[in-house]
Amino acid sequence: MCTPWYRDFNAGDLPKFTTEQGVKVTVIAGKLEGVEGAVQRATTEPLFLDLEMPAGTTFTAPVPAEFNAFVVAYQGSVGAGNTPLRQRQMAIFANEGSTIVLHASAPSRAILLAGRPLDEPIAQHGPFVMNTNAQLHQAVADFQAGRLAAH
Repeated sequence: MCTPWYRDFNAGDLPKFTTEQGVKVTVIAGKLEGVEGAVQRATTEPLFLDLEMPAGTTFTAPVPAEFNAFVVAYQGSVGAGNTPLRQRQMAIFANEGSTIVLHASAPSRAILLAGRPLDEPIAQHGPFVMNTNAQLHQAVADFQAGRLAAH
C-alpha cells in the first residue's frame, strides 16, 4: 500500500553491455557487471535482463539464495541448466543461491528476472494486484469511480 510509481522508458534509456562471449545484455532493472538498470527497488532488489544470445554462447548471472528467479525464451531456444526452452517457454529456478547458466545453440532472445520475494498474500484481478480481496474490490471500485486518475 505504498505510493504508486510508474515511468515509461525508451530503449535508449536502458543501459546495455556485451559479455566476452558476445551476449548483448540490456539491464532494465537491478545491477549486473557494474551496470545499473533504469529501475532500482531497495525492498525487492529486482534483476530484469533482456538477453540477445548468439548461437553457441553461454550467459551466467549470480542470484542470491533468497531470490525467486525465472527465464522466458522469446526467440529461438535457450538451455536453462539441462532444460531446453523453446520460444514462449519458462523455467523457474530453485531458490538455491547460485549462478544461473543459460546456453544458446541458435541465435536466441530471453528475459531473465530475479528478485527478493515479498512474502505477502496476493489477490489479483485483471491489472489489479493487492494483498486481500477487500483491497482488490476497493481498487476496482476506485478505478470505476475515476479515483485512480493522475492528478
